[in-house]
Amino acid sequence: MTAIRLPQGLARRIPVRRILCLLPLALVLVVAVRHRSVLVEGFAHLATAQWPWLVAAVCATCLTWVAAAVTRQGSLIERLPALRLLATQFAAGAANHVLPTGLGASAVNLRFMTVCGVSLARSSAALALYLLAEAIARVGLLLVLLVTFPGALRLGALLPDGAATPLLIIVAAVVCVAVAVLLLVRRLRTAVFGFVRTALSEARSVHTRPTRVLALWGGSLAFPALQAAGLVMVGLALGLHVPVAHMVVAYLAATVAVALVPTPGGLGSVDAALVVALVAAGGPVAVATAVVLAYRIITLWLPLLPGALTLGALVRLKVI
Repeated sequence: MTAIRLPQGLARRIPVRRILCLLPLALVLVVAVRHRSVLVEGFAHLATAQWPWLVAAVCATCLTWVAAAVTRQGSLIERLPALRLLATQFAAGAANHVLPTGLGASAVNLRFMTVCGVSLARSSAALALYLLAEAIARVGLLLVLLVTFPGALRLGALLPDGAATPLLIIVAAVVCVAVAVLLLVRRLRTAVFGFVRTALSEARSVHTRPTRVLALWGGSLAFPALQAAGLVMVGLALGLHVPVAHMVVAYLAATVAVALVPTPGGLGSVDAALVVALVAAGGPVAVATAVVLAYRIITLWLPLLPGALTLGALVRLKVI
């Protein structure tokens, strides 16, 4: 029998980069199908809202990508290409919603910095500094608002009776186990201490430049403030009768509470926490649920497809 030879083009392997370009779109489709009921209900609420407030919420959402880009630049001494950095933050948002919280955006930004010529160790240090600054700014802003508006949340409504003590025990146990593993495993200890030294060196270098300090901490404060502003504007659009400051506190408290929950983009966990926090701030359950659904449509679902397309384009252009 004569052997059948495949055409040379078919015999070649499919380029990995082409697969990576299409993967974000496939993940978006999967996530959209799984949450189609949320999409339908959320768009229904948007149809009944006051559009000027919704436009303002969209603008606030767009500014969050600018704030993220400014903060990323502030965490690194080298000057990054501004437009590509901004596009990367938009694309990172899509990656962040289909992977466990923070991993998608971190991977995209880590790749972007290494492509720009920053070593992996220093890129990782910059990433750690960004995450630390964002966490400090978010928690600090929440604490300041809680002190300024002590009645903003009925904290007893956020946790069931008797749930605080087991939660604290679990957190303490996890920390103790992590410390024990770090101390007992020599190779891990060496790697962690080496990374910490690099990160501290990078942080000192960044804080010797006033422009980087302003970008790092100003962007870190602006990012959660703009996110909270988006929620406030959606609340005003749907007639949620909760004071503006209380809505901001509710948003910050909910996002801080679910920061350690490894769900894709906080899907489900953030939504539930936001509803509970808005109710704890004094909002009716039905209206609070409608506000959260509409808010997630604006901040998550509307940018998801263009963000995935941008991510694929950046991969294809070898920007990341």
